[in-house]
Amino acid sequence: MDTSDLAGLTDRARRLADAGGRRILGIAGAPGAGKSTLAARVADALEERAVLVPMDGFHLAGAELERLGRADRKGAPDTFDAAGYAALLRRLRHPGPDAVYAPAFDRALEEPVAGSVHVPPDIPLVVTEGNYLLLDEGPWAPVRELLDEVWFLEADPRARVSGLVERHVRFGKSRPDAERWVAASDERNARLVERHRDRADLVVRRS
Repeated sequence: MDTSDLAGLTDRARRLADAGGRRILGIAGAPGAGKSTLAARVADALEERAVLVPMDGFHLAGAELERLGRADRKGAPDTFDAAGYAALLRRLRHPGPDAVYAPAFDRALEEPVAGSVHVPPDIPLVVTEGNYLLLDEGPWAPVRELLDEVWFLEADPRARVSGLVERHVRFGKSRPDAERWVAASDERNARLVERHRDRADLVVRRS
């Protein structure tokens, strides 16, 4: 399946929402694959039946990355609060009477912002997206079993890298710095993500 078949993807997500109780759909893929765009389109198509909760809200704050000596690897698996993300997924799977508030990532600030996403208790489907939903090691290992279905979004590598460079430039990096960052950091993370794609339920090709 590819992203041009938004109706087919939406129907698949709707079946999850219709399955009863709270369901969680994950969309995984390499940096720059277009996960957030696809996730938002699917959630928007389901209107009041779905809400989008991004994994990127669990980025560690910049000050903490500096303290840990990981600021130059921001975006790597150990620069997120993976255990916190898994704990949120557990809470979302079993909603109580009250709303849950999830964090989001503000690209203009380059920081996570707590309490940004309102998840009412009666929403049947949570859509979440991020690089590391399929990892099977360390604190990321519990995530896959907390998701009812995971789609892996595949994109043309050249277009994906070009888009990543443009994103970094748009948010303040010089073009040479953006190109170095993508080559040294984002692409290393992309190779790790690709190694786990066979754990997905569906591969979606970005058209």
